[in-house]
Amino acid sequence: MISSLSPQLLIKPNTATTLSPIPHVQNQRFKLASHVCPSELLSIRKRPGSACAATTQHRRYLLFPAEEEEEEEREVKFTSDAPALAEGLQREPMPRHVAVIMDGNRRWAHLRGLPVRSGYEAGVKSLKTLVELCCKWGIRVLTVFAFSSDNWFRPEVEVEFLMSLLETGVKEETESFIRERIRISVIGDTSKLPKCLEELVINVVETTKNNTRFQLIVAVSYSGQYDLVQACQRIAMKVKDGLIEPNDVSESLIEQELETNCTEFPYPDLLIRTSGELRISNFMLWQLAYTELFFSQSLWPDFGEAEFLEALKSFQQRCRHYGK
Repeated sequence: MISSLSPQLLIKPNTATTLSPIPHVQNQRFKLASHVCPSELLSIRKRPGSACAATTQHRRYLLFPAEEEEEEEREVKFTSDAPALAEGLQREPMPRHVAVIMDGNRRWAHLRGLPVRSGYEAGVKSLKTLVELCCKWGIRVLTVFAFSSDNWFRPEVEVEFLMSLLETGVKEETESFIRERIRISVIGDTSKLPKCLEELVINVVETTKNNTRFQLIVAVSYSGQYDLVQACQRIAMKVKDGLIEPNDVSESLIEQELETNCTEFPYPDLLIRTSGELRISNFMLWQLAYTELFFSQSLWPDFGEAEFLEALKSFQQRCRHYGK
């Protein structure tokens, strides 16, 4: 969770700062294991009738030697306790991290002649369904855009209702999170939340931090631009304090300072946006660099198992190149 913004760093006038050239640091997510020749990776053939996404064999070629044992252990555990999949889904490739922009609650209510709050209440039911499906199908992390930093400019009555809805949800679901071994993380400027809600958030995050079955990350008062700004400010303070040199700044260091450092899988494999809008709206700007995007025409309260299956099947039919 984010504290208030750090003071801006001031640079004295008439002083020159010479920075050493910053060496290129290859993204560690996609670095080829040193014990594998690139030609060997190219020789891996696509399985007949399947998508060109990474198989277990592909992933092993992308691992460092020290990571192979961990990957094999995860595979054994996954195989022995494999979740039941819906028809048409493949066990591999299944996204480990899915992010969702839950859009269309207000339109859903307006189309039905209902008050706006009814749309948000229906949206909560869709979220519960999605969490259950992720747990059932073996997805490890789900991040949902619950409240943007821009949403504070909405009508006061609507904002107050959303805050009360979040508060009620945390209170009612905490026992379920513990029972189902679900870890809750919250990203965003929570200092702006009502005090009682902020305290509830701190409590549920602390109470569930050791749960390992599934992780639900809730973005509240969140901005992708602010996420990057606060990461840069923290790194700048480390440079100022002499803890690091300017040429130590790398992709890996920035990743460590982003709010998604709360998860083992900070980069979503799949982003879903509902309601037919074709934009990412200042959500996880750094983390979505190589994410597969899926835009659903369904309004969020109508987004259920069938729609989620459509998104997952689309993901499994794609060939991920990671910019190469």
